[in-house]
Amino acid sequence: MTKAQLTEAVAAKTGHGKAEVEAVVDAVLETIAATLQANERVDLRGFGSFVVKEKKARQGRNPRTGETIAIAAKRDAGFKPGKELTEKVGQLQATGQPA
Repeated sequence: MTKAQLTEAVAAKTGHGKAEVEAVVDAVLETIAATLQANERVDLRGFGSFVVKEKKARQGRNPRTGETIAIAAKRDAGFKPGKELTEKVGQLQATGQPA
């Protein structure tokens, strides 16, 4: 699902206009990004948690040449699904029907 499809689905479900829903979706995503940028986690109960993961510097290989290269340390965003989301996805897989 794309962001545009998400916006349309939420607009249809709530009865609000697409422009209004798009502004809310953009605000939510910007807030999550800003919170992660500040090195804080975002917990959405029943859905999951967004966290910042620190990745250490390491050695890698260029797949074309086989040459060893240095991969720099970096910060990355991660997501851990909550129990309720995991159960809903599991129900879909087990039954073949949406929960």
